[in-house]
Amino acid sequence: MRHVLLLALVCVAAAAATAEQIAVIPKGTTHEFWKSIHAGAVKAERELKAEGRDIEVIWKGPLKEDDRAEQIKVVENFIGRGISGIVLAPLDNQALVVPVETAAEQGIPVVIIDSGINTSRISSFVATNNVDGGKRGGERLAQVLGGKGRIILLRYQEGSASTMQREAGFLEAIKAHPGIELVSSDQYAGATRDTAFTAAQNLLNQYGKDIQGVFTPNESSTAGMILALKEAGLAGSIKHVGFDCSAPLVEALKAGAIQGLVVQDPFQMGYLGVRHLADVLAGKPVPPQVDTPVQLVTPENLGEPSVQDLLNPPLDQYLK
Repeated sequence: MRHVLLLALVCVAAAAATAEQIAVIPKGTTHEFWKSIHAGAVKAERELKAEGRDIEVIWKGPLKEDDRAEQIKVVENFIGRGISGIVLAPLDNQALVVPVETAAEQGIPVVIIDSGINTSRISSFVATNNVDGGKRGGERLAQVLGGKGRIILLRYQEGSASTMQREAGFLEAIKAHPGIELVSSDQYAGATRDTAFTAAQNLLNQYGKDIQGVFTPNESSTAGMILALKEAGLAGSIKHVGFDCSAPLVEALKAGAIQGLVVQDPFQMGYLGVRHLADVLAGKPVPPQVDTPVQLVTPENLGEPSVQDLLNPPLDQYLK
């Protein structure tokens, strides 16, 4: 009987050892955007299990989106424990190069999501076409301004490839409108809504009486700017186009405090990141790059079913 029990324990241990563990490492863990990516990753995990793959997704990342050292530490820790593969949204397109290349050298495949990185030693890249998203934001702001006015761009933070591309796309779109003057584009919101609120207050104190529009390139910068405009009594009178979505941002759109949101599909991004990595582990080919779509959400199309599906991913179904 004792031998049978020991054999059973050995079999259980062997089965556990064959499980493929995929680390999904976001830039941060507080914003709704990352919760949607987490939910998409869990959906992929469940599907893979149903298909007979012994896959376990491990979700871990820094709390705030400016903690490069912590994200590097998380990646290095997973490499040290011999993780099967990594899905990573790099906080910095250069700072994460060494740990990603270290993973590749040790035979650990990496799929990059959301934001690019300055190395080719990855298996796939799944992200929004951020330049196009920024262009759509610029075109929307030009539209609501009637092609003329003075505007500001509140950037996110240096080193973030995704938001840098959105900012570049926005500026490219604005250049096509000679009646629009960009009066400030060198200020950064920082990683949180609170730092964005402070940066937005400073900009409005300096330019608030002389501008007609503003663009913000991610969820936290958009949320901070909304609060600053409201506090200054300028919500609605200064036209605002932002990026990403959350319940407060959608409420601001409904209330007329913001005139457009360029919305990504983070749920799909997390889902495809895990599915692609699982294919790599199974020896299957994967596309080197996949562009996930963006949708310009405005008061005019807010009620459309496809827009509502995008704004309300099934988080409760996957994150419990």
